[in-house]
Amino acid sequence: MDKINLVKRKIEEVIKGSSVPEDPIHSKNTLEWLLKLMPDADESLKIAALGHDIERAIEKRKVRRQDYKDYDVFKDAHALNSANVLAEIMQACDIDKKMIDEVFSLVQYHETGGTDRVDILKDADSISYFDVNLPHYFLRNNLIETKRRCLWGYKRLSDKGKKIVAELNYQNKEIESLLSVWIDECK
Repeated sequence: MDKINLVKRKIEEVIKGSSVPEDPIHSKNTLEWLLKLMPDADESLKIAALGHDIERAIEKRKVRRQDYKDYDVFKDAHALNSANVLAEIMQACDIDKKMIDEVFSLVQYHETGGTDRVDILKDADSISYFDVNLPHYFLRNNLIETKRRCLWGYKRLSDKGKKIVAELNYQNKEIESLLSVWIDECK
């Protein structure tokens, strides 16, 4: 097995251990959305898409929201922690330092964006949240928290990402209706 595929396999193994049931699905779905948004994405972007939330799967290293008063500061800490975990995995697989640095940077800024490449990863992550995470999040959290998280995620999307999210359909029609109302509030 080549080094890149070994890294991807190790990422999948770690994420399978997450206590958040949708994390393995979200990882793969983020990669799927990345490839829809950028079919010619390079391996650094693909690895970043798969592993952008990897720290959530490692209980002893997980960044906990309750430890942060500000949600954006929490998300920055989460992103940096995931970037560090991925760098460690890639180093253990003897990946080139240039690629490690690129993946590190992509994941470190996947919540905030800032470059074309990071912005595509941010969009893929955000679209995937709405595509696969939202129904689970809705069941685990109250309506106020779900709305807050949806508005935060929607506002960070590009115009193209917002159009994609607005066209998503859900089995749970209550979620679909609420999301439609919340999106209208953002306009």
